[in-house]
Amino acid sequence: MTDTSMHQDEVTPDEMQKLYEESFKRVEEGGIVRGQVLAKESNGVIVDIGYKSEGTIPINEFTEEELKSVKPGDIIEVFIEEVEDMEGNIILSKEKADRRKVWEKIDYVYKEGRPITGKIVSKVKGGLNVDIGIKAFLPGSQIDVRPIKDLDKMVGQTCQVKIIKMDQKRSNVVVSRRALIEEQIKKMREQTLEAMEEGQLLEGYVKNITDYGVFIDLGGIDGLLHITDISWGRIGHPSEVFRVGDKISVKVLKYDPDTGRVSLGHKQKTPDPWITVEDRYPVNARVQGKVVSITDYGAFVLLEDGVEGLIHISDMSWTGEVKHPSRVVSVGEIIKAEVLSIDKQNRKISLGLKQMEPNPWEVAENKYTQGTVIEGRVRNITEFGAFVGLEEGIDGLIHISDMSWLKHVKHPSEVVKKGQKIQAIVLKVDKEKQRISLGIKQLTPDPWTKDIPEKYPVGNHVKGRIVKITDFGIFLELEEGVEGLIHVSESGVEPPVRAEDVMKADDEVWAKVIKIDSAEKKIALSIKEYNKDQERAEVEKYMEKQGNGGITLGEAARKIT
Repeated sequence: MTDTSMHQDEVTPDEMQKLYEESFKRVEEGGIVRGQVLAKESNGVIVDIGYKSEGTIPINEFTEEELKSVKPGDIIEVFIEEVEDMEGNIILSKEKADRRKVWEKIDYVYKEGRPITGKIVSKVKGGLNVDIGIKAFLPGSQIDVRPIKDLDKMVGQTCQVKIIKMDQKRSNVVVSRRALIEEQIKKMREQTLEAMEEGQLLEGYVKNITDYGVFIDLGGIDGLLHITDISWGRIGHPSEVFRVGDKISVKVLKYDPDTGRVSLGHKQKTPDPWITVEDRYPVNARVQGKVVSITDYGAFVLLEDGVEGLIHISDMSWTGEVKHPSRVVSVGEIIKAEVLSIDKQNRKISLGLKQMEPNPWEVAENKYTQGTVIEGRVRNITEFGAFVGLEEGIDGLIHISDMSWLKHVKHPSEVVKKGQKIQAIVLKVDKEKQRISLGIKQLTPDPWTKDIPEKYPVGNHVKGRIVKITDFGIFLELEEGVEGLIHVSESGVEPPVRAEDVMKADDEVWAKVIKIDSAEKKIALSIKEYNKDQERAEVEKYMEKQGNGGITLGEAARKIT
């Protein structure tokens, strides 16, 4: 509720005394005169008004306090109701005299446009009742420049009001408190604007808070303190710093006399801390700060007012297994970190938490050299491999392709189980990417370098099961994990007949090994060459039976056919 006590132009006692003296008349009905108290009796107070007989004021027109204080010799003002009644007495009224004086004051104040002091006595429909000597009505719209939610709290308060309407015959008076407040605001605004200049420091009260800033009452004029000008640091909402009613000091950043708009600054009262930030927080320096905010990608640390640094989630642990920053730090926690980089232009400082501890991967590079056989438990299994725990914070990955030389592994769970203790061999250590590649199949020699070439030498006849027929050839499984390819040109089937017309999956067929590539782990087979070998063997067998007799192989073949 805005204070209106600054008004000093209310009617003075001297002015009212002059007004009352002008109203005194000669002794006649309806007039007001001064009289001297002669006595107090049970039925009234006897007063001499200078007439041939005394007058009596009924006792009920005096309050208890007035009766206690009134005494013979006192001068009081009275209203003459009747000069002589049936018995020749003068009938007087103090109450009507008082009321007449009040109305004369009210009329004078109204015509002069002066304020008058009153006491709020009750809440009524549409507003308040104010005692200004008589009951006056203060409408809700005339209480303040802003709506008042709780009128009950105003009952009992004393305030100044302005009479905006009066009707003495109907005893109707309407007053306004808002009119005086608006006049006061106008005067204050004029004074404030007259003294306003850019760069000036002013004091004001927080009037309203929005998402984008704070409106400050500077004294009859409001200025906007934008959220970006509240602090050199990061602020989520102005309510984090201010509350309505706070008294604050601000700096005038911009003032437009034509529009009356004032832009204010709060942070500008102190130097920008980012100007010398590199001197206080050099790269590699170890600093201490308070965690003020946590996001999915990291934690913001307050180093000083207006200066925050970010610890990215990737710089929280050497293991790289932090699922969320809240699992490492918490809001309000005081932590130590290392300055990694500074971007003064964009007001960014990168901090590292893991850099406060030795990098375990520096040790891992020397400890787990290529070819080292390790032992550990399977910590996790994914579609592409299995992670094996080597030590705290260090895992190695066995890729699915490094689990078996021969078996076609569809999922790592076919080879290892979670929690299983296994042996593996170190294939590669990448310190930068923090990766250790392990292998299981490398614990035993690659069968393709010796065993398979010896078992399936070129020229051998082999028997296998058809696993797949494609446009370019037939895949033949010789044993688990070992397949050979019969190219369509080596299938022994001539167009227009197709391989799938005479063969199908799971059929067992014989073929001849025509090539083996250990590096590529491929075996080339031929049914056509196998058939030729079979025909040749039959011819040779026939010739042996006939004792040769000078017959050629071609002749023998024709005879067999």
